[in-house]
Amino acid sequence: MPVPLLRSVLLTALAAAPMSGAASAALTNDYPTEAIAEYVYACMKANGETPPMLTSCSCSIDVVASLLTYDRYVEAGTFLGMMQLHGEGGEIFRNSPKSRASIQDLRRAQAEADVRCFRSN
Repeated sequence: MPVPLLRSVLLTALAAAPMSGAASAALTNDYPTEAIAEYVYACMKANGETPPMLTSCSCSIDVVASLLTYDRYVEAGTFLGMMQLHGEGGEIFRNSPKSRASIQDLRRAQAEADVRCFRSN
């Protein structure tokens, strides 16, 4: 079989193969690789730097990414950071309906990720 034809057959077979949930989420989300790596790194720092934790933390960002667009994820992270400001500057973000809704969406996504990725460990 000529190489181009073999390559075409292999690509067709791979495209038809079922994917795991994590692999499928990784292909469909709009999160940059750097953001995914930062999330997994921070997760492992907080929870333990073990191979099982790498698996759980990688799963976690896949779940979050499947539930929130990257823009919504960044927005919630920005609101969380801005809430740390003292005085009126932080008060605006602490009491804004938009910031509350955005942060609540992130927390729900993280809670779902916790259930799916960490409860079995």
